[in-house]
Amino acid sequence: MQRRHFLSSACALTAASALPLAVHAQAKALQPLKLTLDFKFSSQTAPFVLAAAKGYYAAEGLDVQIDSGSGSVASITRVASGAYDLGLGDISALIEAHAKAETALPVQAVYQYYNRAPFVIIGRKDRGVGTSFASLQGKKVAAAAVESTRRSWPMVAKQQKLGADLFQWVTTDFSARDNVVVRGDVDAATYFHDSAVSLFQRMPPAQLSVLSYADAGVHLYGNAVLASTKLMQERPEALKGFLRATQRALVEMLANPQAGLDAVRQRDPLLRADLEAARWAITRGYLATAETQAAGLGRIVPAVLKQQIAEVGETFALGQLPAPEKLWNTAFLPTAVKQGSAA
Repeated sequence: MQRRHFLSSACALTAASALPLAVHAQAKALQPLKLTLDFKFSSQTAPFVLAAAKGYYAAEGLDVQIDSGSGSVASITRVASGAYDLGLGDISALIEAHAKAETALPVQAVYQYYNRAPFVIIGRKDRGVGTSFASLQGKKVAAAAVESTRRSWPMVAKQQKLGADLFQWVTTDFSARDNVVVRGDVDAATYFHDSAVSLFQRMPPAQLSVLSYADAGVHLYGNAVLASTKLMQERPEALKGFLRATQRALVEMLANPQAGLDAVRQRDPLLRADLEAARWAITRGYLATAETQAAGLGRIVPAVLKQQIAEVGETFALGQLPAPEKLWNTAFLPTAVKQGSAA
C-alpha cells in the first residue's frame, strides 16, 4: 500500500470543505466555463467531476461544463479554436503544436495534472519479457499507428542505450490491443499505465511485466490543464478559481478517493466500481510523485520542461522549438500543496 504524505496546507483545504458552498454560489451569478477532457470519463479525471459535484466550482462563481474528449491533440485543437476555454492535453503534443504553428498558438499549460506521463510497455513473461527494456529484443510490440507512447520510444532507447529498432512494431487499433496480447499474437503492447486495467482483468498481473518510461529515466510531463489565451486575458480570476477548486478536489481524492469514484460513476453509470478503483490506484502514482512532494501539485521544474522540449524536438524532428514560457504560464497557479507518494 502506498504511503500518503500530506502537509498542513492540504489539511487546511480539507477543513475548508465544510463551508456552506451554496451560499457562496448564490452570492453572484455563475460564470460559464467549458472544459474538454482528453478522453472518456473515468477515475483518471475524477477530480474534475468531484469538484463539480461537491460545488467547489460553484463556490468560485463558476458553472463548469465538463465534456469527454477524443485525445490529447484534439483537446489542444478544441481550446485553440475557441470551442472550449480549457482542456486536458499532453505537454509533448503541446510542444509539437507550438513548434508547427504558423502563428502564435493561443493555448498554454496552466496546471500540470500528470506529473509524469504514464507511458509503459507491458509484456508477457512467458514470452521472455522481463524487468528491463532490453528483454524486448526481437519481440513483437503492438501499438496504434500514431500514439504518444510509440512515438516517444526513441527517448527510452537513447536513455537505455538500446537500438531504436530493438523490436518489431505491430500496428493495432487501440480497441484490439488487449486481444492481441491475450491471444499471443504479440509479445507486448504500449499502454497508458492506468488504461491497462482492462488487460489486468484478463491476464493476472503476475504474468505480465510493466516497463515504465519514467523508471527508464525518461522524465516527461504528461497531460496538463490547458487554457486559452482569451480566457487568461479576459477572465484571469475565473481561471484562478477553476484551478483552486480543481486542486481542492484533487487533494481530497489523493487522501480518500471514494467520493471521487462515486462522483464519476454517477456521471457514467456504466463504469465498473472495481475497475475504476484499480485505475485510480495507478493514476495517483503519476499525479503525486517525489517531484510534487518537493515542488507542489500542478507545478513543474523548469529544467525538466526544458529537457522535454529538447527531447521532443529531436525525436519528432521539429524545427524551431518554443521557449518554455510560450508553453507554460505559471501566473494562475493556486497556493502550493506539496504532496507525493512513495512505495
